[in-house]
Amino acid sequence: MSFRHENEEGRDLRKPFLHTGSWYRMSSRQSSLMTSSQMIRDGSVSVLACVLIVSLGPVQFGFTGGYSSPTQSEISRNLKLTVSEFSVFGSLSNVGAMVGAIASGQIAEYIGRKGSLMIAAIPNIIGWLAISFAEDSSFLYMGRLLEGFGVGIISYTVPVYIAEIAPQNMRGSLGSVNQLSVTIGIMLSYLLGLFVHWRALAILGTFPCLILIPGLFFIPESPRWLAKMGMTDDFEASLQVLRGFETDITQEVNEIKRSVASSNRRATIRFSDLIQRRYWFPLTIGIGLLVLQQSTGTNGVLFYSSTIFQSAGISNSNVATFGLGAIQAIATAVSTWLVDRTGRRILLIVSSSGMTVSLAIVASSFFIKGFVEESSTMYAVMGILSVIGVVGMIIGFSLGMGPIPWIIMSEILPVNIKGLAGSIATLANWFICWIVTLTAPLLLSWNDGGTFTLYMLMSAITVVFTGLLVPETKGKTLEEIQFSFR
Repeated sequence: MSFRHENEEGRDLRKPFLHTGSWYRMSSRQSSLMTSSQMIRDGSVSVLACVLIVSLGPVQFGFTGGYSSPTQSEISRNLKLTVSEFSVFGSLSNVGAMVGAIASGQIAEYIGRKGSLMIAAIPNIIGWLAISFAEDSSFLYMGRLLEGFGVGIISYTVPVYIAEIAPQNMRGSLGSVNQLSVTIGIMLSYLLGLFVHWRALAILGTFPCLILIPGLFFIPESPRWLAKMGMTDDFEASLQVLRGFETDITQEVNEIKRSVASSNRRATIRFSDLIQRRYWFPLTIGIGLLVLQQSTGTNGVLFYSSTIFQSAGISNSNVATFGLGAIQAIATAVSTWLVDRTGRRILLIVSSSGMTVSLAIVASSFFIKGFVEESSTMYAVMGILSVIGVVGMIIGFSLGMGPIPWIIMSEILPVNIKGLAGSIATLANWFICWIVTLTAPLLLSWNDGGTFTLYMLMSAITVVFTGLLVPETKGKTLEEIQFSFR
């Protein structure tokens, strides 16, 4: 049975929302005559251009997450919000993201990765406009929910798209661009929030998606998704433009066809099938890493960072928070350079180990501060030590636990369950993020040192989990990774 025939049913049911476009095939036939084709003849340049365009989605993700920090006092004063009302505003993005996460896998499977990003961009723009023109809490809440919904879709779709288009020797570095873009978005919201009114900042929040939407029309759809849908001509054309028109893609085409043909032999997955190692093992790793990413308390630490900075004698906590965001972005950029050189597994172990040590320092400093006088030198030293611990924790997180769980999730999930399993993993990540954000102030009011000890224990569990279960995926094709679980 031919590859095309095997996928006829898929072709009738599912079509790309934004079609790959005939210009790819035209460019491949007439590359010597077209100036535009010269710009994308080098496969790495073509893939990088695609990654830079879709990374506008994670920039939006980060901007949404960082928006509430520099705007809290102004919004609360202008709209007369209580602390609890503003807390609801901040947390609603997580609620919206959980809803978006539930839908993300199926949307990306049925209308393609590009169409999924288009759908995510539209509510983000509407949400920012609702916040900008809000005169009471209802518009603020509606806008925040819409933003969260879009972010939930983006958080699944972008790492999957990048993993599916990237060559195996660049997949880790390009995948890390996803988290790097998130940190850039956070840093931009902190920086602009120092100078711009909250309504103007909300208008600026629309820019990433306003640029993303037209950009989607100039990049190819994921070749692996097109192959799964049986769109053979578009699949090969998309892969050719990603690898360069002068590159021989025969071997990669055949590998993808074999993988898709194998997964299509059993198109319907029953719950009883999940007991097979080829399904439960990658599911455990993907969901486990994304749950542990949030359970280590990064959002709780960031939430409390301004208080820690104040206790260390830093008067302008907003500037200090921006500095922390800049450190996070720099460390993530280092991870982007390292991930395809050292490997995913070793970076995860180093990252979670560094977080464990850093959180132990923060916890110890708070415990010691409870036994000394506030006017003493030891109290001031412990305040400085807690800042060092927080910075070390953020650097450790950014080097591995920030970007790599998303990379591994996009690499190891089998093709025929990727949509459903990816939605579950993304939902679990956002749910734990919401729990950590919600409980952080309660835990910190209970016991500072105890809270950071809890986060330290979760980081230590991450070290063990990675050492025992997480495989190395560096240098392997997606097909080789998924075949290894059989």
